[in-house]
Amino acid sequence: MAAKLNRRLMLAGSAGGLLTLPGKAPAQGGRKRLDGVTLNVSCWNYTYPKLLTEYIPEFEAATGAKVNYETPSFPIYNQRMDVELSTGSSAYDVVNVTFIYSGRWVGSGWVTPLEDFINDPTKTPAGWDASDFLSGATAAFKNKKGQLCAIPWIADVFMAGASRYDLIQKEGLTMPNTFAEVETMAKAIHKKGGIPAMVSENHYGWTYIPWLQGMGGNVFKAPPDDLTPTLDSPEAIAAADLFGKLIREYGPDGAVSMTYEQVLAMLKQARVNYSPNNQTFLAQMAQKEAKSAATCGFSMCPAGPAGRFPGVAAHGWGIPTGSKQKDAAWEFITWAMSKELSMRMFTEKKYTAVTRRSIIESPSFKDSQNLNGFDVAKIYLDSIEQAGRGYMAYRTVPVFPQIDREIDTAIQSIITQQKTAAEAMKTAQQNALTEIKRAGVKL
Repeated sequence: MAAKLNRRLMLAGSAGGLLTLPGKAPAQGGRKRLDGVTLNVSCWNYTYPKLLTEYIPEFEAATGAKVNYETPSFPIYNQRMDVELSTGSSAYDVVNVTFIYSGRWVGSGWVTPLEDFINDPTKTPAGWDASDFLSGATAAFKNKKGQLCAIPWIADVFMAGASRYDLIQKEGLTMPNTFAEVETMAKAIHKKGGIPAMVSENHYGWTYIPWLQGMGGNVFKAPPDDLTPTLDSPEAIAAADLFGKLIREYGPDGAVSMTYEQVLAMLKQARVNYSPNNQTFLAQMAQKEAKSAATCGFSMCPAGPAGRFPGVAAHGWGIPTGSKQKDAAWEFITWAMSKELSMRMFTEKKYTAVTRRSIIESPSFKDSQNLNGFDVAKIYLDSIEQAGRGYMAYRTVPVFPQIDREIDTAIQSIITQQKTAAEAMKTAQQNALTEIKRAGVKL
């Protein structure tokens, strides 16, 4: 099956690309450790995996391995990998363990526990330090025995940003701290400067949830133990009504279907103002080429009556149990997630959704994330610490991907006024119950 992989990175190297990986003795007689080894690696198409493409030739040059690397779209990747992992296929050696599938993939034993690799000094470089990864980022990748099964390459933090914070200030306001303040701000700044007040990407199973939980609701009654859906609760309906209203009344044309790429482009061009969104995207508003560079502002995601619930999603590198090259796969992971390469990706590519505490707390990272006087590094860490309370448990249960789609459909119908919030969420509740029963979950 590996022969069917479409995207390949062929051996590429130069004298400048050669390196010796820490803790690994070179092979004798001029041979390299992984000569003759071909690793099949796959991740979905996102900022980090695209950036990693540029560094893989260095790994190949240092080890002698060939790396077949593919990055399909998010839905295609997850659909394909769910089949490969569930069948014990040997087609892949290193895969992304997707956050919303982690409960299914890790819980089913489809990815390899990494403790034996981590604790073996012949396989893990000295100083690599697995404890350096943020606990809030590794939590979703532990099995029932507490064994870590993936190394997080991102902690996707949901916060808030404004491309034209100066327009908010002109109205005598600051970055909103609460849901009520978001609505007040949206009314005050809508169309000021000729731009809409607010936008959100169309993955509503992600962007709506902080509003749902902030209102005191949840996706399930008590995840992961009681997966009775609660999408038609008064709190869920109130949150959906407010969220839908904000996007409908204060968003740009076509807001209901805007992808994260479209939202990011509009924010960087200062063609829309405020957005509760991912740190990975919002920080790009401060890039020097962005029209928003001198005017952007940042904050934690707003709080509702029940509190603040910033979404935190981690994705990580894992080794399928079916892989026949687990040692070589682990060498790829330790290289990709080394302190050295992680720091290089931050300094050379401005990748800031890092998962190592040592980098986040470094002076260079803190300085780089002081954006227009806003301490984005602190917002990032504070958000991850908030998630340590356990409210993200809804997202890693095996049945969540099906419920995620129902939430998307419900919020879209509310924004477009095809249904009222009560009608849409009751339909979502009924469909969620059907999906949960179909999955064999006992309520």
